[in-house]
Amino acid sequence: MNRRKAILRISLAGLSITAAAGTAYKWWYLVKTPDIGFLQSNRGLLAALCDTIIPATDSPGAQDTGTHDFIIKMIRDCTPRKEQNNFIHGLHDIQNYCQSKYGQPYQRCSHDQQTAALAYFEEKGKPYSGKLGKVELRLMGRPFFVILKDYTIQGYCTSQQGATMGLSYVYIPGSFKSCIPLEPGQKAWATN
Repeated sequence: MNRRKAILRISLAGLSITAAAGTAYKWWYLVKTPDIGFLQSNRGLLAALCDTIIPATDSPGAQDTGTHDFIIKMIRDCTPRKEQNNFIHGLHDIQNYCQSKYGQPYQRCSHDQQTAALAYFEEKGKPYSGKLGKVELRLMGRPFFVILKDYTIQGYCTSQQGATMGLSYVYIPGSFKSCIPLEPGQKAWATN
């Protein structure tokens, strides 16, 4: 065997060992027992994240409706383990990102800084397109920002304040109407 073949084989063996170790670490990272207590201890961070997505205007914001408590319950009770870990690691990442970029925690950042941080994580969490994206979603679960946005909207729209003050609500609905035209400036329907 000549020297070039030996160096090539050693290099390939080293690369394959490194790839296997990285894959094993990523697998462990996704299937380990999630730290659910971290969610309870960071209710303020979750409330600030929800309020950035749905701020208070003439209707209550996501923080006012208790959406952060809904998210904690959904992550704890209804979310697969991979996505629980993705969400908890995403909370760690957003804390570290804001601390390193702005020198303060997310809750103390200005509205523009909070929006920029969430835009960064939205871009970072975009899956690949096509079949590769479907495989990634199946193997890795939904990314942090997708979970946060989905549960924030779901929690807000199913809360009493969100459904009655943020959306149009008919207390005694009649028959179901699948397509109702909206007037300019009218809220979306919660019940029709």
